Amino acid sequence: MLNRRILRIKAFKVLYSYAEDPTMTLAEAQSQLETSCEAARSLYLFMLDIIPYITREASQRIENARRKFNPTEEEKNPNLKFVQNGIAPLIENDPDFNKILSRRKLSWEQYDAFIRTTYDSMSGKEWFLDYMASPGRSLKEDAQLFTRMFEEEFIDSKELEEILEDISIWWNDDLAYSLSVCCDTMKKRFAKGMPWEFPPLYRSDMLTPKPSESDKTFVTKLLTTAYSCYDKFFPMVAASTDQWTQDRLFTTDTVLIIMGLAEAKAFPDMPVRVTINEYVEISKYYSTPKSRSFVNGILDRLIKKLAEEGEIVKTGNFD
Repeated sequence: MLNRRILRIKAFKVLYSYAEDPTMTLAEAQSQLETSCEAARSLYLFMLDIIPYITREASQRIENARRKFNPTEEEKNPNLKFVQNGIAPLIENDPDFNKILSRRKLSWEQYDAFIRTTYDSMSGKEWFLDYMASPGRSLKEDAQLFTRMFEEEFIDSKELEEILEDISIWWNDDLAYSLSVCCDTMKKRFAKGMPWEFPPLYRSDMLTPKPSESDKTFVTKLLTTAYSCYDKFFPMVAASTDQWTQDRLFTTDTVLIIMGLAEAKAFPDMPVRVTINEYVEISKYYSTPKSRSFVNGILDRLIKKLAEEGEIVKTGNFD
């Protein structure tokens, strides 16, 4: 499930916590990393589970309209295509899915206002109206509808943001990626009539054949190296800037550079340019507009310096 870009970000956040609280032990840092990784999978489960709730919301509205004293012909004979979609039962009736939800205490029960808001929003969209007007019925069409929902209804929702913050402190910044995994489930399983399957936590566990080094090994080694080398790398970063910049050095930039140095040191076969590019990309989302060039320049300079000193050794082409 989690790719290496996401794993780098999670390791970076843990190291940032260590920079803010130097009393954190390595064991605590590793535990925090594991918790953060598993939380992303919980968020995926939570968002996927919204489908049965939205389906029930639509069904309840139809029943309420039918029970009116004087319902219209449309209310007497409603379009049942959405409420009879084939995806909701695949989720709602899956014993493994519900067992995991229960174990993790995940539920939309108390967030009925958001369910109503979401249904109101999506039911007015052109793609929803086209779905309802189409005479055919298939799991593929249902999956395409919910894929659009995951792609368009939840990003930048303040109401959803507040719900997620209320449930877990670990879900910050994981929504977009978890929604992309929900879309994968729609396209790769439900659209093909396949039952739900709990995705492995790490992307490498989904590959056949398995890579020589798992993503779990990668991120654990990355964090351990960054943590262990922090006190050595920090003064190097500070010394690479002028006095004016040192006084204004952002903790975020410092941690990103230390992460890059740790990765270059821990993985001899990883091309330097790949490492630098990864942390430059992460800086775009977590630091200042000027951080991109700053992180790129300092990382490039320090990696070359450490390579000359024998601290960093590359087995292949250095770049």
